Amino acid sequence: MVISVADLSASVWLWYKDGDRWAVRKVITVPAEPADPDALPPALQPFGAVPPLVTDIDLSVDDRWLYVSCFGTGELKQYDVTDPFDPRETASVQLGGIVRRQPHPAVPGQPLGGGPQMVEISRDGKRVYVTNSLYAAWDEVFYPEGVGAWMAKLDADATRGGLTVDERFFPHGDDFRGLRVHQTRLQGGDASSDSYCSTS
Repeated sequence: MVISVADLSASVWLWYKDGDRWAVRKVITVPAEPADPDALPPALQPFGAVPPLVTDIDLSVDDRWLYVSCFGTGELKQYDVTDPFDPRETASVQLGGIVRRQPHPAVPGQPLGGGPQMVEISRDGKRVYVTNSLYAAWDEVFYPEGVGAWMAKLDADATRGGLTVDERFFPHGDDFRGLRVHQTRLQGGDASSDSYCSTS
């Protein structure tokens, strides 16, 4: 993942073997979104744009779906990477975001701080969990009014592609006793863990 200091866009790069040598190619670009400087935190006001701030990517166990979290714009993107050299965006969900502050459907009147940050995918590829805090120092730069604490579950269509926010699953605020929420681990392992080894 790379952030461009020229235009605040973000990109995802593919490393692959080309004969006996390693090669690299940019396969995904996520542009920054123009914004009113007055709506931006001080660090971003000179740019007049919200960077996507890609902070995590996660690949499903079957290597078909790539999830890209955009902590700045408040977006989780799903890509079909059946052809890893030509990813195809298949879904996007908005939650939080520096300017947008998109509410969760369970609490439609509550603007959210932070944005999708760490991503965890269930091993069957049907559940995707996101949390909203990067690191305290970074949270405060991009969300000076605070990120609060929340976690969301999204239902993924692991056959055709697609994401839907689960309206019934939204731990937030006091559920976390004043702590920030950074990462989730699923019982029995998840798509990003190394829990696939078994013993006889």
